[in-house]
Amino acid sequence: MGVFENVIDRRNSRSVKWDTMEDVYQIEDASAILPMWIADMDFAAPQVVINAIQEKLNHGVFGYSYICSDCKDAVRHWLKERHAWETKNEWMMFHHGVVPAIASVIETFTTKKDAVLITTPVYPPFFQIPGHMERTIVECNLHEENGHYTVDFVAFEEALQKNVKLFILCNPHNPGGIVWTVEELQKIIELCTKYDVLILSDEIHADLVFPGHKHTPLVTLAGDEAKRIITCVAPTKTFNLAGIQAAMMIATDESVRAKLEQNALAHGQMQLNTFAAAALKAAYEEGGPWLSELLEVVSNNMDYVIEALKNTIPSIHIQKPHGTYLLWIDYRDTGLSEEDMMDKLINKGKLALEPGSKYGDAGIGFLRMNVACSPSTVKDAVQRFITALT
Repeated sequence: MGVFENVIDRRNSRSVKWDTMEDVYQIEDASAILPMWIADMDFAAPQVVINAIQEKLNHGVFGYSYICSDCKDAVRHWLKERHAWETKNEWMMFHHGVVPAIASVIETFTTKKDAVLITTPVYPPFFQIPGHMERTIVECNLHEENGHYTVDFVAFEEALQKNVKLFILCNPHNPGGIVWTVEELQKIIELCTKYDVLILSDEIHADLVFPGHKHTPLVTLAGDEAKRIITCVAPTKTFNLAGIQAAMMIATDESVRAKLEQNALAHGQMQLNTFAAAALKAAYEEGGPWLSELLEVVSNNMDYVIEALKNTIPSIHIQKPHGTYLLWIDYRDTGLSEEDMMDKLINKGKLALEPGSKYGDAGIGFLRMNVACSPSTVKDAVQRFITALT
């Protein structure tokens, strides 16, 4: 675990996580604050990925590049081995990230008079992007009990009847860390089929699932209704490559792909850059051992945080997620408002977490904490949290 014990200094590296806190948290000096907010890791990428990028760098010529069949084969084999998902190379379309892919899908398949359904609390771009495109946003709150989330299918079906043309699914769920069951996913497909709603399944966290839980790609359960599902996957969360910008949209239906390709042409969207293609191929071909070690470290970090806070601050409640490297912390029993909680964390504890309201009103009373960092950093963060609230 040596590589995961290293503490890498990321300050002054143009890191959003480390170098933009003054603006994000509206403070004058963030030099003493520990950032555990935005979802990227403080770990170096797998050495096989670094080597692949270095090889391209050493070549010295950075002209136009394309996604070769070997890159697609690497994705296809990974999805088959990891998730029992049999895909085809021609189903894959590449984009510069899952968020811009979501934007492409919304723009391609909805109009300003249409509604987009989301289940909150949820990753902010799910409602920010359709909002910027002037789509109607229909929110269906997930049912929450003791920090565990399930889909309220009565409310979900009612929501689908509000001129919804697209449902955006977060699977596994961010911020709740839920890996949806086969039964829940089948019910989602059934209802979206009933109301003829397209589904965009964001599965960027699919690889970050802990033992005892299993990610199921939504489309593998869809049968003849696979045509209404567009799946977004990426190596960026799995291997800490967000700055490399690489993602895939996978659609089984040829007409769906043709419309997305037309949208890409309309925006002059290019292929992945030469470094992204090299990183993607290396990660999916050789990154498995690194990922296995990562999951063990993250799981141990989560156990430490949960146990330490439970023993020192009984009014804090945390359910261990099924996946992701994000903890969803319930502080409702403290009686603190979000404003007061954030003030204590930033100004007393010197710790930057994300306020739950960022994920919609259903997130009020919660905090999101990123524990993809060295165990020593996690211990520091826990002490800061305790200092903030005691």
